[in-house]
Amino acid sequence: MIPNDPMILLSFVNTKLRDNYSSLEAMCDDMQINRRELEEKLGSIDYEYNGELNRFL
Repeated sequence: MIPNDPMILLSFVNTKLRDNYSSLEAMCDDMQINRRELEEKLGSIDYEYNGELNRFL
């Protein structure tokens, strides 16, 4: 289960991306997370996924 709070979710996702996954798509597929919903939730706190850096900024 992933955190519900957007700020905690941001830290969780960026850590997972840094330590375990080469892309957001790979993480979402592996963890069975809806990518669109994840991006919307993090977008609500003005963060967007940067594929070149493989993290939300």
